[in-house]
Amino acid sequence: MEINNNNPNNFSSRTDRKLIERNRRNQMKALYSELNSLVPHYNSRESISLPDQLGEAANYIKRLQTNLERMKQRKDSLISGGQSMNIASSRTGFSPKVPQIQIHEMGSSLVIGLTTDTHSRFIFNDTIRILHEEGAEIVNASFSVVGNTAFHTIHLTVGELTPDYHGVAVTRIAERLNKFIYDAHA
Repeated sequence: MEINNNNPNNFSSRTDRKLIERNRRNQMKALYSELNSLVPHYNSRESISLPDQLGEAANYIKRLQTNLERMKQRKDSLISGGQSMNIASSRTGFSPKVPQIQIHEMGSSLVIGLTTDTHSRFIFNDTIRILHEEGAEIVNASFSVVGNTAFHTIHLTVGELTPDYHGVAVTRIAERLNKFIYDAHA
């Protein structure tokens, strides 16, 4: 059987194959470029070959997988550590955390960190009440719970009439809150 190279169908078929192959190469180039843009480059001054780019991407993905596994293990150990503390606390009726307060002055603002166990429901409310009685303006209050411990953060501003008044107000707030926390624990 003889192949006729002058056949117009043969020419268009060859052109179609070339076009398909060119489109495939362009698509692969775009995908390589996208993959390369997602990988952090430590020596970005040098252009690296495509096989090296793929190797770098594979190594990066492996590092991410290793980090993910390590973080999952850490999370599991933290969760299991928190659960064992809760079990011990519920068995003995003793909570290892006592109310603690930290007061940080930042210019005309105060940041208060309050740590309690989750059974001390009214300490946070009483802290807010004391702050209102002292004329403080609460800007933000938030909390998070980890195991049997509640962490409260309160951002507030104190009157800005004079620097002397501010200092007196901060001192008075600190004394009242420290006394309140001490009395709540006693």
